[in-house]
Amino acid sequence: MGEATVKSLEGRTAATPSPMQDGGGVRARLRAPRRPRIWFEILLIGVSYWTYSLIRNAVPEQKAQALRNADWIWQAEEALGLAFEQSVNHAVNSVTWLIVSMNYYYATLHFIVTIGVLVWLYRWQPGRYAASRTVLFATTGVALVGYYLYPLAPPRLMNGQSFVDTVLVHHTWGSMASGNLKNMSNQYAAMPSMHIGWSLWSGLIIFALATAPWARILGLLYPVATLVVIVATANHFWLDAVGGMICLAFGFAVSYFWYGSLPQGLPALVEPARPVAQGGGAGQAGPPPSEADRDPAAPAEKVGSGT
Repeated sequence: MGEATVKSLEGRTAATPSPMQDGGGVRARLRAPRRPRIWFEILLIGVSYWTYSLIRNAVPEQKAQALRNADWIWQAEEALGLAFEQSVNHAVNSVTWLIVSMNYYYATLHFIVTIGVLVWLYRWQPGRYAASRTVLFATTGVALVGYYLYPLAPPRLMNGQSFVDTVLVHHTWGSMASGNLKNMSNQYAAMPSMHIGWSLWSGLIIFALATAPWARILGLLYPVATLVVIVATANHFWLDAVGGMICLAFGFAVSYFWYGSLPQGLPALVEPARPVAQGGGAGQAGPPPSEADRDPAAPAEKVGSGT
């Protein structure tokens, strides 16, 4: 009698375990890979960003302390022989089209790319979406602690230095801490840099999960370009970027602790939970999902007869 052979999804698909399979533990059920619900994710991201902005801007600005901290950062970088921000700022500012492009890059791409990566994960890597999102949320959450404990003025607001506020000089839109918009945002929350935290998260996720070589290369280049931009526009010291990297490391640690794996170690695709068969006992699984129930992006399973 022949056995049916099933073409595997190369380890990328995992069925969501039932409470009977995981012992009924709440944590085990929460950790299990599952297909994210779009309405919940949109609501969660919207509320989380609103809360993040509210708390960040509610932190006392502490201008005097923020300026003293900026002087200390600058002196520390000079002692290391790595106080290059002012030279980069002046050099790039002399090329109008380049610095204007960087102003718009700074204002927009950290939103566009981050949301784009979340959408890509949701659509094509749903099994890794929750773990990746947890990294991002934990990174952003711990950054709020840095804003509270270490107020820091960006280089362009320092006293006694010749940094150029490129948004003001070139009259470009995009800085919530310049011009008429400066009262809408905390100007002294430069440490850590979430431009680096978010861009490095995006770049590493793309590098780890994308299959196209060009996409993986762009993933690595994106945080590097962001570092150049935040320095050239005088919005951050390079040490702010180090702070963003530390926050991201914390985010990955939280996600690893919760899911027991980095995002790339989880299955990319997940099958919907099997319905309980009517008339069956508690926890009894229904029939296997049909092809129509599977992820439309997943390769179709082929069944053939063996001998």
